Amino acid sequence: MREGKEYLKEMEDFPAFSEQEACRKYGETLDHPEVMQINVGKTCNLHCKHCHIQAGPDRTEQMDRETMDACIEVYKNNGFKTIDITGGAPEMNPNTPYLIEQAAGAGAHVIVRSNLVILEEPGYEKFMEIYRKNKVELVASLPSYAKRDADRQRGEGTFDAVIDMIKKLNAQGYGVEDELTLNLVYNPGGAFLPPDQESLRREYAQKLGSQFGIHFNDLFVITNNPIGRFGDFLERSGNYPRYMKRLIGAFNPAAVENMMCRNQISVDYDGTVYDCDFNLALGLPAHVPGNIRDLRDVRLEKRKIVFANHCYACTAGAGSSCGGSTAE
Repeated sequence: MREGKEYLKEMEDFPAFSEQEACRKYGETLDHPEVMQINVGKTCNLHCKHCHIQAGPDRTEQMDRETMDACIEVYKNNGFKTIDITGGAPEMNPNTPYLIEQAAGAGAHVIVRSNLVILEEPGYEKFMEIYRKNKVELVASLPSYAKRDADRQRGEGTFDAVIDMIKKLNAQGYGVEDELTLNLVYNPGGAFLPPDQESLRREYAQKLGSQFGIHFNDLFVITNNPIGRFGDFLERSGNYPRYMKRLIGAFNPAAVENMMCRNQISVDYDGTVYDCDFNLALGLPAHVPGNIRDLRDVRLEKRKIVFANHCYACTAGAGSSCGGSTAE
């Protein structure tokens, strides 16, 4: 498992992302970012091949309540609109129900990024009601509508578990009722860029609807970032330089203006603040004055974004973010 500094060192051999004209133009955050993404820990029941933070059952890092309380205070004081909860498997942090309740109580639009498989395990059934009660938007990984391809990327049996859970969520109104949003996420299964988002969404809807009778609201396509487990795969297979050249060759200046780092902060389990979850994985803190616990009474200012060459993954082709494609 390579460290973030090792990826950054290897990327130095390629043209600097920060020197692209569009990156110089849009190299700062918006005046009032709307999204606070909170990574509540790296513990996960799965060991997905594309995971950029290398989450898994062997990881023990988890956010405590004090840090969650600090996140809520900073949220209230800075006019954010959305709290986006991620992991690992967020459900495996015992404090996550508390965070959801506090976020909803603060008026936030709450998103939870779930692998859904965890909801099948004993002790986690309660989350179905927690999500429904707080009108949590669910974003679930399903890298293929074909069982073989999905299981290859996420582990044997995960496809069937996700399909079963989507059926249960549909029965509870998710993907059907207006206030209960269920979105799916596609990640490529290899060293290639994702297809057109809208075309793939229609394909997913047709295949999953006809075969399993399930419904979802939207599909987000996300380009694999050349770090974490996917970066290790690229290195082992000898595809790292080729993939980086592919990302750089597909650089789209129109995608830079809407990069997710311009409209958010990302908070790690220990309270360190980053511009995005990829910078979090690489250990590249944002230009803010301290840990989230130090910012309870601070009004965050417009800041310069910490760019590095992994950012090419967010600006290749149609662009990529936690909410899917960014370039129109």
